[in-house]
Amino acid sequence: MKLRHKRHGNPAVRTMFILISVAFLAMFLVLPLVAVFAEAFRQGATAYFESFKDEHAWSAIRLTLVTAAIAVPLNVVFGIVMAWCIAKFEFRGKNILITLIDIPFAVSPVIAGLVLVLAFGRQSTFGAWLISNDIQIIFAVPGIVLATIFVTFPFVARELIPLMQEQGTLEEEAAVSLGAGGWDIFWQITLPNIKWALLYGTIICNARAMGEFGAVSIVSGHIRGETNTIPLHVETLYAEYSYVAAFSIATLLSFLALITLFAKAIVEWKVKTERSRSH
Repeated sequence: MKLRHKRHGNPAVRTMFILISVAFLAMFLVLPLVAVFAEAFRQGATAYFESFKDEHAWSAIRLTLVTAAIAVPLNVVFGIVMAWCIAKFEFRGKNILITLIDIPFAVSPVIAGLVLVLAFGRQSTFGAWLISNDIQIIFAVPGIVLATIFVTFPFVARELIPLMQEQGTLEEEAAVSLGAGGWDIFWQITLPNIKWALLYGTIICNARAMGEFGAVSIVSGHIRGETNTIPLHVETLYAEYSYVAAFSIATLLSFLALITLFAKAIVEWKVKTERSRSH
């Protein structure tokens, strides 16, 4: 009983910490979300839906969806391969590889965008060759996709690596001893064991891909109707003092955030359910 009392601590202190946490979340998460929807509907539902009749808005939505549709699957494949390699094998430079995965977390997205401009822009040798062959990376869709891939590639890998390291290699080694091939081992053993972590990482990766601003802003050129994603289109509308339209389009990203949180909660619940069943 004494241990339980110490573990739970003073009720007054516990209540104070809970109130502080709730107040912090309300101030920095709930209030901004409410403000976005309040501004979007400030002039009524008609003005809200009018904002989506703009062809530039739909162009930004399409580009955002296309970018995510390319970047997320590639990062899922990359994350699985990297996690498999790091968790299942021992090799020289393994720690360096793990560190390199975290580079997008350590480098500002703006810096990442500038690096892409230096690598593929007109001033670089490679960029000049691409342009001479009618291949444009910077200020075009390929540059936006590359920037998005860079800033989002750690998310899936970082979710899978700890889980796969914890699971070890016993099941795979047993399957190999029974004559199973590599693909059979992956589909029948590895993938079922990591499915919820993979889904969780994919959800977070997709949310970041659709909401990325810094790196995309540098490489896009802000060409309205061509290289503006949803966040860039919101910035453009806000700079033009079209506040209702800007906040109306921003509600799409807010809905994405809410869907992400809901999906995240479901995945976490499924993981806890499966763990309780296994124990």
